[in-house]
Amino acid sequence: MNKRRASDAHLVEELRRLADNPAPDHALRDLSHRTQTPLHRLHSLTTFFPQLGSLRAEETRVCGDLSCHLAEPGLLETLRAAGKRVSSSSCLGLCDQPAAVAIGDHVYGGFTSQHAVEAIANVTGAAAITAHSITRFIDPHDGGAHYATLRGFVAAGDPDSIIKELDASGLRGFGGAGFPTARKWQLVRAAHATEKFVVCNADESEPGTFKDRFLLEHYPHLIIEGLVIAALVVGARKAYVFLRHEYARQRERLVAALTAARAANAVGASVCGSECAVDIEIFDSPGGYICGEETALLEAMEGKRAEPRNRPPFPGVIGLWGQPTLINNVETLAWVPTILTRGGAWFAQQGCNGASGLKFIALSGHVTRPGVYEIPLGLTVRELIEEHGGGMSGQRRLKAFAPGGASSGFLPAACSNIALDFQPLAAAGSMLGSGAVIALAEGTCMVDAALSGLRFFRNESCGKCVPCRVGSEKLVGLAEALARGVARAADLDLVRELANTMEATSICGLGQAAPNPLLSVLKHFPDEVDAHLHGHCPARVCR
Repeated sequence: MNKRRASDAHLVEELRRLADNPAPDHALRDLSHRTQTPLHRLHSLTTFFPQLGSLRAEETRVCGDLSCHLAEPGLLETLRAAGKRVSSSSCLGLCDQPAAVAIGDHVYGGFTSQHAVEAIANVTGAAAITAHSITRFIDPHDGGAHYATLRGFVAAGDPDSIIKELDASGLRGFGGAGFPTARKWQLVRAAHATEKFVVCNADESEPGTFKDRFLLEHYPHLIIEGLVIAALVVGARKAYVFLRHEYARQRERLVAALTAARAANAVGASVCGSECAVDIEIFDSPGGYICGEETALLEAMEGKRAEPRNRPPFPGVIGLWGQPTLINNVETLAWVPTILTRGGAWFAQQGCNGASGLKFIALSGHVTRPGVYEIPLGLTVRELIEEHGGGMSGQRRLKAFAPGGASSGFLPAACSNIALDFQPLAAAGSMLGSGAVIALAEGTCMVDAALSGLRFFRNESCGKCVPCRVGSEKLVGLAEALARGVARAADLDLVRELANTMEATSICGLGQAAPNPLLSVLKHFPDEVDAHLHGHCPARVCR
């Protein structure tokens, strides 16, 4: 790594340390001189990334996104009415423990409007909801000696057999895109280059998504093992975990697991006593949902604004620092040791209702037991909610659900027998997405729910491309007019036209999927939309 590249690689970390500097302008000028980085470039980073700006320890931010909004819609107003200095925040990653509040760099869950003022004064008093989880197959060693799968692979030394097993398993990317894992690994393995990289994308930030947080906390050794195996297969000597900045506790678990892995020779200069070297480094995200987009992630790692690249070329050909780069989601990598231990055919047979494989699902919203559940792909939404989630909370009935996070839009309760699988959800006009099911009970205003999703995407747009930057703002304005009862029927046609333009011309998936919350409500809840056009909110939520 040349001197300039090394400087750029550590630029984000340097700026993070300066975020609370009492004299930020002087500190930036000093950093500019010391690193020979133009001052305008440093300003462009501090104004783009939330964690590199003037974040103060006393700043209190309240999550305003869907899972927390459903649980405590008036929390922000309650705190402001009590004289608290608070602001709204995008998803804080505790969707199973609503409502979430960030105080400085620390995130707390379980806030209610009733006890919020007291809890803010004494954050340890926030009574968090118990997060439930069920796992069956994820750990192939059943809590025994770690890295046995890695040792077996190093001894056999047959990368092609690894790709063959992954292909037989049908494992797909579980970060949202669903690209076949074996094919992605083979593409990077076949790329000719003197240097390659592997990146674990641990920056899940979409409302309702927290399964990777669970895996990082409870199974960090499996993620490390999958990451090292991936590096050895594709021919990389350096791997990174790009970690969501709110995941401080998970970072501690990951650091401890990495220390243990190095002591066990599973990571380092001589992996399992072989001549192969794989080093793993944690890169802390500087903040922003857009960093979860793989090319924006690479830009951030190179010390640039996290603005998605035009594709092609894809990262497997030209990725980090212009080199072939394999990028996989946390869950995808965590399944690799289990698949290689039990066999690809075994994994493929674990689905149900015609589906293939296993999946972790984050369940939140109006359910009795929010949490992370390991399920066979093909399980229906109704079975997930009733058998794992304990049914709907407060003995209410299901009204709607988002099957794959905010970007998947909403489906009505009549569709709850749909299988949680890629093809059935795509056929229904939705998607499995980030593996986040958000359940909405009767009495929920669907226009208000859609508006919550639209505001998230508007707030998290990087602003690089006009369709997303302008379109997301316009969509929020149209939805707000609908919620206030001042929209016109012609506005709905404008929504559809705008959505088509954004889908066709936005650079990345954020802009392409941003209209989905409102589009799905127009499609599946037309009577409720019509009531709002006539100035009436059936749920008496919109003002």
